[in-house]
Amino acid sequence: MMQSVIPDYLRYTSYPSQATLLTWLEDSNSLTRQILQNLQAGQESVPRQEILNPPHWEFGHISWFHEFWVHRSGLEANQSWLYNADGLFNSSLVSHRTRWELQIPDLDKLFAYNQATFERTADLLGRPLSNEQLYFITLSIFHQDMHNESFAYMWQTLGYPQPFIPNHQSTHPQIPARDLAFSGQTRQFGSQLGEGFIFDNEKWAHPIQLEPFSIASHPVTNGEYLEFLQSQADQLETWIPLYWNQDGSQWYERHFDQWQILQENEPVRHIRYDQAQRYCEWRHRRLPTEHELAILYSSDMNTYQSSWLWEWSGTIFQPFPGFSEDPYRDYSRPWFDGRHQVLKGWSTFTPERLRRSAFRNFYETQRADIFCGFRTCSIE
Repeated sequence: MMQSVIPDYLRYTSYPSQATLLTWLEDSNSLTRQILQNLQAGQESVPRQEILNPPHWEFGHISWFHEFWVHRSGLEANQSWLYNADGLFNSSLVSHRTRWELQIPDLDKLFAYNQATFERTADLLGRPLSNEQLYFITLSIFHQDMHNESFAYMWQTLGYPQPFIPNHQSTHPQIPARDLAFSGQTRQFGSQLGEGFIFDNEKWAHPIQLEPFSIASHPVTNGEYLEFLQSQADQLETWIPLYWNQDGSQWYERHFDQWQILQENEPVRHIRYDQAQRYCEWRHRRLPTEHELAILYSSDMNTYQSSWLWEWSGTIFQPFPGFSEDPYRDYSRPWFDGRHQVLKGWSTFTPERLRRSAFRNFYETQRADIFCGFRTCSIE
């Protein structure tokens, strides 16, 4: 008689306490509601762009995702408590270009849908739960956290006021600017059972032999990037970061709805991958790999300066050995297409619970709307 195979996601263990999950849920959901409540009339109508979503659609999608996985067991046959929710908010079925044409319920109905979902999950968290329930609740909270950060990207793109105050403001301790040398070593990268919730693209831990490398203790700054920019006069427009503007000899950067004088000691942000690559070539340096960044981020935080940005790596987003999909199949596999790069770290809009050295963020190389920057490695 054949033994049934237990799916990976049912074997993840060491979840936070249910009280902690409830706190996370309350924190993430109240932030989403605050963002939507603070939208001014008319601001919900946004241009049709690949990097945007209609805000009311995104709000409905967040609630739908949570309801679908936590309360409907991921089965369309289990009815939603919002009419046609799957046809409106299932991002696997509703193509991006059609989201502007949908008849989205009014905001009052969306808030009621969200509240009903939240209350049912809060009630669940007061009862004994299975590993499966803990997995889907955690997944849904993290999914909502990511969308809250996406609202920040979108508000930045649209020039709206900052949607919320970051959990931790960027700080810049007095750490010497230098290269940090790491010896050649064999290290385990990826995640393994017993580490709590993981995303499927972290499966599984595997050994990598790294050559010695030296990585900058500081991210590239506005001043350093400006020096590069001034050397590229014949192609200036190609390499100007998103949201920069020049007036005479003075450079400005737009942060949400505010134009500010460029601060040369701040990490450069809203940089495309090709811009980071071109800067590295000009400096005769290179981008770090995702593994080198993971080693840096797992080292003593007093030895390097955090950029408080997602940092581009030179690593194409591909599956690790042993990868297999978890129930939310669209999280990773569709993006193993050779067009996405791995980014490591976190931004000021990333909640602390998602700041893990094993976390693999990924975006297409032309994206600069995200809060992203980079640092460099020496070429040995």
